[in-house]
Amino acid sequence: MNIGNVFNFHLLKPQKLFHKKSSDEISVIKDNGSEFEMQVQGSSAYPGDSRTATGYAANIENTTSGDKQVTGPHESTREFAEAEGDPLLLDDHSKFPDGGLKAWLVVFGSFIGLIPVFGLVNSIGAIESYISINQLAGVSSPVISWIFSLYLCTTFTSCILAGGYFDRNGSRDPMIFGMIMFTGGLIATANCTTVWQFILAFSVVVGFASGILMIPLVSVVATFFIKKRAIATSIATTGGSIGGIVFPILLRKLYTKVGFQWALRILALICAVCLIFATVMVKEREKPETEPFKNKKEMIKWYYDSSLNWRYFLEPKYLFATLGASLAESSLTASSTFIASYALVQGNTQTVSYTLITTTNAVGVLGRYIPGYIADRYLGRFNVMIITVFMAAVFNFTMWLPFGSSTPVLWAYSMLYGFSTGSILSLTPVCIGQISKTTDFGKRYSTAYFQQALITLPVMPICGALIGDRSIEGFNHFIIFVSVLMLCGSICYVISRYLSVGAKFVKF
Repeated sequence: MNIGNVFNFHLLKPQKLFHKKSSDEISVIKDNGSEFEMQVQGSSAYPGDSRTATGYAANIENTTSGDKQVTGPHESTREFAEAEGDPLLLDDHSKFPDGGLKAWLVVFGSFIGLIPVFGLVNSIGAIESYISINQLAGVSSPVISWIFSLYLCTTFTSCILAGGYFDRNGSRDPMIFGMIMFTGGLIATANCTTVWQFILAFSVVVGFASGILMIPLVSVVATFFIKKRAIATSIATTGGSIGGIVFPILLRKLYTKVGFQWALRILALICAVCLIFATVMVKEREKPETEPFKNKKEMIKWYYDSSLNWRYFLEPKYLFATLGASLAESSLTASSTFIASYALVQGNTQTVSYTLITTTNAVGVLGRYIPGYIADRYLGRFNVMIITVFMAAVFNFTMWLPFGSSTPVLWAYSMLYGFSTGSILSLTPVCIGQISKTTDFGKRYSTAYFQQALITLPVMPICGALIGDRSIEGFNHFIIFVSVLMLCGSICYVISRYLSVGAKFVKF
């Protein structure tokens, strides 16, 4: 039996580790719902990974026949890994500094860079509510919703281009390229007056740049942290909440003082400054060690295979984790887009409608940090994500839908919903990383967002169609729809967790 690095994966029930000997020194390990073959000598436990089994505390023994066999992780190692919330043992914990000046400076750089990237995603309601009654006053809601649907779809689709590139080349090039496109796209958006112009400038250019920037800004954090990955990622993605707090207030004031065009230009300048700073600060822990391509054909083939790997979806726990992320984030972005318009329909002023967006993002700062801390320290990433996503669905059904006409209830809802959904953006990459090797994180994270692009594309037009002529009844149908999406997202996370560690309660 002549094989190099072999990786056979299929779903099994979680079971105890066992081994068997073979003439060509291949050990089979079954553990935590997966089966794979691992070559011992000069081996790699995973495809494309040059690390040996010793990095995973494998116990190599000499048998009477002279063969070597891997008996698997020591029991103490597995107990330690479960205590740290990583029972799958996909990475060698000793290789991650999990702190230090350099690591936290990278987190700070990622935080600054995500102020414009995630901040704009959290603030599109401030743009939608303005252009729907000004530049596009005569255009129906379903048509206007396509602008923001395509923006989100382009953002998530372009992630697949950045994922493989980051894993192979690092963060600098996509950061520079994305920064130029992001700034230029916002400046172009300032001059738009028709639907097709908004689609080209905002949906395509700004959306494409957002996806290119998102992958390196989030992925670099994973290269420095593993035990503290949730809290580090939560701190970095808090930049999105800061942007979501500042941008709506800034735009509301600038709309009245200098008009839409200069409001967007000033926003573009602020974003450019943040992205320049982030480009300087954000660097991966180690430069990828890669051999140069022999020719352009090999290069194209590599980037095609690594950027979008459909085989990841054959891994059930990955499939359901990405489905959960896609449904929850689609629900969140749809709610954030239309909540300002909903408040206006209920008779509130523009000041109140924009401040609701700000309040949601302000409380979201705590909603990112506190769940991230609890996830790392006590419960685990998947467990916290399941709880918070389910809470968001409950708040939709019990507060927004029946009592949204009451302004005090709407304020209370925006705070509770902001806290519960804060972890959706911050813990999504951490949950994907929980079931991925760090060396493959960029590719698997970007592939997850490609799936989200496919789901997001029809969601926003459906929401626009449900809202229709912006009646209260139309908005109620919209609220039911996004609430069901959020509830289904939590169910998908539950399934992924079960496929990973079973029904037992562990820190995961």
